[in-house]
Amino acid sequence: MKRAAVILAILSLGITSVAVWAAAQSAPAAGQTAPAAGATTAPAAKRPPQAKTQPEFDAYKAASASTDAAALEKASDDFATKFPDSELRVLLYKNAMRLYQNANSPDKTEAMGRKVLSFDADDPEALVIVAEVIAERTRETDIDKDQRYAEGTSMALKATQTVDTDVQVPAGTPQDKIDAYKALLRSNAYSILGTIEFKKENFPVAQDYLQKSIDAFPSNPDPVVILRLALALDKQQKYPEALKAANRAVDMTQDNTPIGTPARRERERLQQLTGAAVPAPPQAPPKN
Repeated sequence: MKRAAVILAILSLGITSVAVWAAAQSAPAAGQTAPAAGATTAPAAKRPPQAKTQPEFDAYKAASASTDAAALEKASDDFATKFPDSELRVLLYKNAMRLYQNANSPDKTEAMGRKVLSFDADDPEALVIVAEVIAERTRETDIDKDQRYAEGTSMALKATQTVDTDVQVPAGTPQDKIDAYKALLRSNAYSILGTIEFKKENFPVAQDYLQKSIDAFPSNPDPVVILRLALALDKQQKYPEALKAANRAVDMTQDNTPIGTPARRERERLQQLTGAAVPAPPQAPPKN
């Protein structure tokens, strides 16, 4: 994810997030009454995975101490072999997925994400991350591109639904961080859908999804999404709107960067098409 590192670091599920759950938690707390029959309540959040025994929890703690992606993957495999029914397997493989993502290893990121989904098919973070790898790495020349695009689309759409019910965060996480995390996942899911539709040359649909991505997390827009929106508008000959998006992408990036350079190239093209004035370069302050 382009903007995920900070928020995912805040919300990463570590040892402290493994809750001890008791049957008594399903009963009303002291001084509270159970909801009346027929009363409407908000859907319950999915409970975090839990250890069944102390040896299982101790083995999980030892495995999760690994900070190297490959070492954590091996520790996760060893833990899964020793505790094949443990709910904590998903936490280990999810952290391995994040480490591989941070190390820019897309094949391994996808593999770990699929491991997570084999345990929890509704996990929105794994759905988004695997779908993103599919969207970004599928090429026009791939024989199975249609199947991969269909799978990526299905995963991203599912993430937009499960983000409200299946996000698991450490106990005590402030609500504003939970809301930001959900908004980021939703934004990235729409970005993936827009990317896939753009690659399929369904430019109006791509435009809609990319705009939804921006609107879902307006406080921290992704310049990649904004540039792709400019290109989708350009392909539809909506040049003034495209120029507005391209200008925004330029304002958010530096020149001679992987996004800044194509953003400036697209802005120049659109300025020529629309006859818009080219902004004057910033003047150096006068020398004393």
